[in-house]
Amino acid sequence: MKDEAAEVIPVYEALARDLKAMQVEVVFALMAEDTALLAVTLDAMGIQLCGARHENNAVAMAEGYAAASGRLAVALIGRGPATANGLHASVYASRTGSGVLLICGAAAARPRLNGLGPDTKALQSVQVLTAAGVAAFCPSNAGAARHALAEACEVARRGTLAALLLPLDVQQESIAYAPPPPPVSAPIAEPAMGRPAAIAAAAALLAQARRPLIVAGKGAWKAGARAALEQLADKLGAGLCTTLKAKDLFRGHPFNAGIVGSFSLSAGRRLIDQADCVLAFGAGLNQRTTSVGTSIPAGVPLVQVDTARRSIGQNWHADVAIVGDAAVVAQQLLQAMPDRPAADKPLHGAEQRQALAAFRPEQDFTAAHTAHTVDPRSLAIALDQLLPEDRNLVFDAGNFLGALPYFGVGGPHALKNTSEFGSIGLGLGTALGWRRGTAAACTVLIIGDGGLLMALGELETMVREDLPLVIVVMNDCAYGAETHFLKNRNMPVAKSLFADVDFAALARTLGIESATIRSLDDLHSLRSMLMAPDGPVLLDCKINGAVAAPFTAE
Repeated sequence: MKDEAAEVIPVYEALARDLKAMQVEVVFALMAEDTALLAVTLDAMGIQLCGARHENNAVAMAEGYAAASGRLAVALIGRGPATANGLHASVYASRTGSGVLLICGAAAARPRLNGLGPDTKALQSVQVLTAAGVAAFCPSNAGAARHALAEACEVARRGTLAALLLPLDVQQESIAYAPPPPPVSAPIAEPAMGRPAAIAAAAALLAQARRPLIVAGKGAWKAGARAALEQLADKLGAGLCTTLKAKDLFRGHPFNAGIVGSFSLSAGRRLIDQADCVLAFGAGLNQRTTSVGTSIPAGVPLVQVDTARRSIGQNWHADVAIVGDAAVVAQQLLQAMPDRPAADKPLHGAEQRQALAAFRPEQDFTAAHTAHTVDPRSLAIALDQLLPEDRNLVFDAGNFLGALPYFGVGGPHALKNTSEFGSIGLGLGTALGWRRGTAAACTVLIIGDGGLLMALGELETMVREDLPLVIVVMNDCAYGAETHFLKNRNMPVAKSLFADVDFAALARTLGIESATIRSLDDLHSLRSMLMAPDGPVLLDCKINGAVAAPFTAE
C-alpha cells in the first residue's frame, strides 16, 4: 500500500507542533512581527502564551518557571532590539542551572539586495549571544529548522539557556511534516561514589577533629542529601550550616547553625567559629559563603565534595577533594568513621543546644525605626510571622537583602534568589514565572524600589495573566547599595537618592490590593489579609535606608 503524502506546512507551524509534542504548556512571550506567526500558532494549539511587557521580563519569567517546575521553559521574543532587551535576563538565566529555551527572530537568511533600505533592527545576534556565553542556533533553511530546535532544546535540558534564532523567511517556507519520534529518555546515571583514597584522606582529617562543621550547598539539596548529612553530623558531633541557596535545609535540627557567611546570624556564627574541620557538600564557597574569607576559621582544613571536578577549589582552597554525589559520599563517610562518645562531641553539648534553641533573631540588632520608616530587619521578622507558612520567597537584589536571613522558608525548594548576574530588576519577572510553575502555595516577592521601577509594567502582567503575588517593596527611596558604597568612602550620596514614589497608589490603579507601611503597627493591621492573601497584594514598605546590609562592608 502506497504511503500517503506527507503534509506540507509552514516551518513556523512545524516548530509549534514540535514544541507541543515536547509537552510545552506555556511560552513566556513578547511577540514582534518576526515571531508573531509562531506566537499565534502556539496559542491556537493550546499552548498558553503568557505575555510580558518587556523582553527582559519574558526571559526572567521563563527562568523562574523552569526553576520552580523543573521543566523546560520557553521564552519567545523578537529580533534585534528585542534580543538586546532580553540579553540581561538571558545572561542571568544561563548562570542559574535552569533549562530555558530562548526563541528570537532573526534577519532574513536570504535578504533582498535592493529596494528595502537599511535594516534598522540589524544586530549580530549570534555573535552577541555567543560572546555572552549563550549557545546560539540559527538555521539558514527550512530543512535545518526542526533539527536546530531539537538541538537547542537538548542543550537547554542540560540546565542552561540556549537560543534559537529564526529568520522570518525561513519560518515562512514550507516543508513536508512528519511527527517527531517519541522522546528517548536518557538513562539515569548512578550517583557517583567518591574514590576510596579520597574518602580515606577525609576520614583521617575528621579523626583528628573534635568540632567538625558540615556546610551544605544547593548541590547537596538537589542530591537529596539532607538525611545522610544529618546522620553524619550526629555521628561526628558536627555543626550543620548551609549556603544561602540551601537556606533552611536543616530546619528543625537542634544543631542547625543556619546560613554561613554574609547572611549568618550571631548564634550560628558562634558555633561556626569553633570549627576545626569543614566539610563542604555541593557548595561553591563563593565570596558570600566565605564572607570574603572571614567566615571560615583561618587555617582549618577543608574537605570539598562536588560532582563537578572543576568546582572544587575554584573559589576557596580545598585540602581534600572528593568528586562524587553529596548523599553517596556522606554515606561513605558514615561507614568510614567510628562512633564517638558524647565527650568527643563538644559542638553537640547541652550548652550549644540551648543557645541555638533560645536564640531569637531580634537579639542581633537594636531596631532603628524612625517617625516615618521601619527597620527592614524588624519588618522581615514581622512578615515572617504574618505570611502563610506554606510560601515561596523570591528575592530581587539590593541592600535590602540584608533582611533575607530573617525570613524562613520550608527549605531550599521554596527560596529563589536572583543575584547570579549581580544585578537588580529581575525579581518581578522571575517571581511571575515562579508563580506559574508552582502549585497553589503563596509566592512572595521581596524587591527594592529601584528594582521594581525597572520592571513596573509587569504589575499589569500580574493582573492580566492572573499570577497573583504578594509584593513587598523595600522602599528606601534610593539605590541603597550604592548609597552605602559612597558613604563608606566619604563621598556625596545625593545622586543615589530619589523621591518617595507612592507604589501603593500606582498598584491600586491596576486593581491590586495595596497598603503603605511606615510602622509595624501598619503591618499588623493587615494580619488577616496577609495570613490568607486573596489575589495580588502590594505592600509599599518605607524602610530606614540608613540600615546597611552586612555584606556592604565586605
